[in-house]
Amino acid sequence: MKYQLTHTTTYDYESPVFYGRQIVRKRPRDLEFQRVHNFHLHIQPTPSWSQQDLDYFGNARDVVEILQSHERFEVACRSTVHVGPRPINQQLPLFLARWEDVAERLTRDPAFIEEREMQYDSPFVRRHPLLRAFAERVFTPGRPILEAVLALNALIHNEFTYDPSYSEISTPLGQVLRDKRGVCQDFSHVAIGALRSIGLAARYVSGYLETIPPKGQKRLVGADASHAWASVFLPDHGWVAFDPTNNLLPGERHIVAAWGRDFSDVSPLRGVVHGGGAHHVQVSVDVAPLR
Repeated sequence: MKYQLTHTTTYDYESPVFYGRQIVRKRPRDLEFQRVHNFHLHIQPTPSWSQQDLDYFGNARDVVEILQSHERFEVACRSTVHVGPRPINQQLPLFLARWEDVAERLTRDPAFIEEREMQYDSPFVRRHPLLRAFAERVFTPGRPILEAVLALNALIHNEFTYDPSYSEISTPLGQVLRDKRGVCQDFSHVAIGALRSIGLAARYVSGYLETIPPKGQKRLVGADASHAWASVFLPDHGWVAFDPTNNLLPGERHIVAAWGRDFSDVSPLRGVVHGGGAHHVQVSVDVAPLR
């Protein structure tokens, strides 16, 4: 599938901002199954300084500095991305290792030193006995790891309610687990926390998902939203993505933007400003298929 992707974020401030420095992570990743054909970034006001580089996890980022006074800050990105089938999904039926053996191998084998970083606590995801107990509902003794991961995916999808009004980025993960409500970001954090709490390596993936309108209705431009899912590391195979919000394995409709330990590593826009006071944020995302 080929997509035209547009992602716009606008900040309106109640008083002038005199200085701003922002990190923008909206540039999709080039991967084995995903190719970025073009990317255009438009920022208003025009930055006085900018730099493109890669962060610690290899995500593309644009760092910009705004020196002129402004009451509105807008970041608009447009890219054309081709997404194909994920080769690893074809290999998964061959992976039958018990989840306990995978956890032990990750801990002991020095070949997985980088992946081991995703076994530990991060700013928004801390290992906890309640998360371990939640995982153990499906990670029963001796169960094949892939079968257990798919069961965890379904468990979160079936027991949690999607509620955009429930949570904020600061909502504790324990509260989300207790109330079983939230959005894709929360569900991904729960999945990652559960996997890490039983010794597995899991990471957070941010990106976009093409939404299909109800039958007979037109697509609403700007109605799509940024999306989040998780992935688990399987030795000898690599990272396997899963989407607990939709209870499926990501495919050609999922566009990868960035990955990290949790949302704090992949926020699409993060920075500091001097001035501004209270502000209003508006975000618009459109994922349009090009056929």
